[in-house]
Amino acid sequence: MATLAPVRGAPTPASSPPVARGGWALAALLARRQLAHRPWRTVLLLLGYSLGVAVMIVLLSVGDAMVRQASEERLVGGGDMTVLPEGIDVEVMKTGGLGGLFFSIPNARFIALQLLGAPRLADDVQAIAPQIDGKLLYLTTRDGRELSVKATGELPSGTRAVGAAPALVAGAWDDDAGDRRWRTPTRAELAHDIDHFHEPAPSVAARDSWGEWHYFNVLSTDRSRWAFIALMVGGDVPRGQWGGQVSVTLHERDQAPRRFAARVSSDDVRYSTSDANLRIGASSVVVDDSGRYRVRAVVRDVVGDEPLTVDLTVTPTPRAYFPGADLGSGDFASGYAVPGLRADATGSICTRRACERLDGVQAYHDHNWGTWRGVTWEWGAARADDAAVLYGRVLPPDSIESDAPFFVYVVDSLGFRALFRPRTIDYTDDRVVAVPGGTIRAPSRAVMRDARGADSIEVTLIIDDVAVTDMRRAAIERGESGASRALRRPWFLQLQGRLAVRGVIDGRRIDHAGHGFFETYR
Repeated sequence: MATLAPVRGAPTPASSPPVARGGWALAALLARRQLAHRPWRTVLLLLGYSLGVAVMIVLLSVGDAMVRQASEERLVGGGDMTVLPEGIDVEVMKTGGLGGLFFSIPNARFIALQLLGAPRLADDVQAIAPQIDGKLLYLTTRDGRELSVKATGELPSGTRAVGAAPALVAGAWDDDAGDRRWRTPTRAELAHDIDHFHEPAPSVAARDSWGEWHYFNVLSTDRSRWAFIALMVGGDVPRGQWGGQVSVTLHERDQAPRRFAARVSSDDVRYSTSDANLRIGASSVVVDDSGRYRVRAVVRDVVGDEPLTVDLTVTPTPRAYFPGADLGSGDFASGYAVPGLRADATGSICTRRACERLDGVQAYHDHNWGTWRGVTWEWGAARADDAAVLYGRVLPPDSIESDAPFFVYVVDSLGFRALFRPRTIDYTDDRVVAVPGGTIRAPSRAVMRDARGADSIEVTLIIDDVAVTDMRRAAIERGESGASRALRRPWFLQLQGRLAVRGVIDGRRIDHAGHGFFETYR
């Protein structure tokens, strides 16, 4: 067998490193001699080479970024400004981290109509394009399979207006009826959208304490008489034991209130989760085509059986509304909307004794829903010159009162003005009111204060009249379904009086005064 022998003089593995080291040494020697022979030319060549490398790195980085952005489905183009939820991390939103999975802007239509699209910003905002991009949804097929899908939604007209419309290969891409209703609802459509009825979720506890109602109040021109009107659905709606109730309370300064009521079974109640219309026996609330509320009530005195009829047309002021908030969590539910924060009422309230005619008097309308066993609240609404003020908070049965801040919501003739969050309301309880079995102390005055950056507000209430209801009994007004409740503060106080609001909003001083109604517990 032949063998291979090393060739004489050929390099061996052991001799390779010295040759390599010699090559690097030779190169270094040539570089030093070139630098010494022509120093400036060498430096110039090195600088040019370095600049070329740097430019290449920048171009590659820009190209990489453009490729990444082109493939990033969550980036939305068009417009000069993007509105995001407070506290959202833009990088988390782009990369799809846990904090960006389900972000959304509550009441986006309210922001589009009342903030960005309000007359107040007409000189600054040219177009608004609401968009939902890459929203996670779950699709259930007819054979029971559940699929996760990504959905995108936008208004074609808005997207075109900000220059972000896609190029169409075929077909049309225009607003449909739903888009138009979202973007420019009529007054009636807006009323139905924020004032429709609800049904309790399966997880809600104490379903028999569910209550949902239309509430109206009206104040006479001389402010000496007023009425509270409520049409309510209550109980285990819609499949348990439930029914309807209508209550009207007539107040006159320095006089005891007169209460009227009517109850009907569920068979004689019509409500809808898609519109605001409600019928309870012979009483009803109907929104007409112009967005006005036709309020009819047929009730009887709870003591003397005297009949009372209400026939009112309540006209909300445009842009003076609160879009609604759902405050529930877990097995507790509470919701609230105000379609008529500032409104006028025309019509009549008639008893056998007299019939009072009302013509364009101050009015208010809200809508409440939820479970009310053990729940209390603070609330107030007032018309103050050309503005209107709403405040409140809801306290669930297990809440600590100091942990629930108030909201103070201000509108004027141009729509939404500001929102503040006072921590407390300071009552001056120096009024003594007689109640069955003794007396309680009631407020004559209350103050709320808050500051948000350069903005500040002070709201002062002066109480002129107090009506007290023992909520441990079968109450007939303002949120009770007739069940007895054990409350730490059982006395429900309905207050009528004056409100003054002062402060600074957007660098401008405000100073308004007017009349309204307020509620609290003792």
